[in-house]
Amino acid sequence: MWPLVADFATSYVPEREVFATSFNDLIARDDTVVLVAEQGGAIGGYLLASIHGTFFANAPVAWVEEVMVEPASRRNGIGAKLMAEAESWARSQGAAYISLATRRAAAFYDALGYEDSAAFFRKLL
Repeated sequence: MWPLVADFATSYVPEREVFATSFNDLIARDDTVVLVAEQGGAIGGYLLASIHGTFFANAPVAWVEEVMVEPASRRNGIGAKLMAEAESWARSQGAAYISLATRRAAAFYDALGYEDSAAFFRKLL
């Protein structure tokens, strides 16, 4: 997964050692899912999502933090399969909905039935 993570980041420079620690921590969590798509014996893509409680939705909600498909494997259904599996996981956790932020793939999420719902803001700490 590391090469895909390194290619994913545009705002940060991922560090290999931090990734290794984060990976182990995240796969051990009950509120997080890491999905990996294998293609021809190699990792063709991955997805990282988590679930958290809310006051307003009458249920927890799921958030997709990262979806990355190896560039040469895009438009072959890997991303759609990862998202479908994330949706299934979120349903099994009792989530009211699943959401994410995107800067470069709005058309992909539109095609999967997602709707533009809000602006995304962040502040670096």
